[in-house]
Amino acid sequence: MYSFKNDYSEGAHPNILQALIETNLVQEAGYGEDSFTIQAVKVLKEKMGHADADIHLLSGGTQTNLTAISAFLRPHEAAIAATSGHIFVHETGAIEATGHKVVAIDTEDGKLTPAHIQQVLDEHTDEHMVKPKLVYISNSTEIGSIYLKSELEALKSFCDSHNLLLFLDGARLGSALCADGNDLQLSDLPHLVDAFYIGGTKNGALLGEALVIIRDSLKEDFRYHIKQKGALLAKGRLLGIQFLELFRDNLFFELAEHANNMASLLRTGLHKENIDFLIDSPTNQLFPILHNDQIKKLQDKYAFLVWEKTDADKSAIRLVTSWATKEEAVIQFLKDIKG
Repeated sequence: MYSFKNDYSEGAHPNILQALIETNLVQEAGYGEDSFTIQAVKVLKEKMGHADADIHLLSGGTQTNLTAISAFLRPHEAAIAATSGHIFVHETGAIEATGHKVVAIDTEDGKLTPAHIQQVLDEHTDEHMVKPKLVYISNSTEIGSIYLKSELEALKSFCDSHNLLLFLDGARLGSALCADGNDLQLSDLPHLVDAFYIGGTKNGALLGEALVIIRDSLKEDFRYHIKQKGALLAKGRLLGIQFLELFRDNLFFELAEHANNMASLLRTGLHKENIDFLIDSPTNQLFPILHNDQIKKLQDKYAFLVWEKTDADKSAIRLVTSWATKEEAVIQFLKDIKG
């Protein structure tokens, strides 16, 4: 059984494991005040070209989203998200559990536009409703689409003019920044959003996300919020060492490129078999539409998600490649597709 179910089935890149072993007996301060985390934060700031950013390392994506969003919002304020957004679908109501409603809106490609946000604002007019305050987007999105620089510029301009916060979930940011057609660089993001995070869990780390806070008004006392939400890791060194290894050179992007290359190999092979896709995704998530009997046969050898039914006889499945996906596994999958 080979898994295309997600991009965190494997452990961690060997470089990270080796760095953890080599530093294992070095005594360090706790709670993110160790020398490795301090150095990792410095390197990230240099990579982004933004020395004024506040950077905090947390363990996982849901934890980062709920900690950040609940800290950024006042009790009566809400987040806006696409109906496919992670905070709306796949976080067990974590944002709502902190007291903040998620107002979701349908989109065709998983991306929000100023028109979508305006529609939500038009529907929330007074103090008898929650007040939309934060716009949540992800890059790449839950269905593999990516934001172009012009799209983020339009969103940021709209949010600024309407006194809204723009927050970007970067659980799969590496894949997005390495995707065909992408015109964004990591150094662009501090100018285009108020806060975002760089996902390590889905790009070669054992665990870890790097939350980057740009807007000054969101920075104050943030470590208090991390601690209160149970997210201030005593052995914060484990996160610092991993992000230092990922960004010391170009490893983070090399791993994302591998995941995308394996997805591209899959995509090309599926196209050759005249297989349609639910969405045209340039990243490491693919959504081919297959006959249900074909899906059952493939499930004997492969793990993947059945995403949604497209008609009585067919369904879209989700195939996800990772930093460690084997090319021979992709080739064998394509052979099995042929029957």
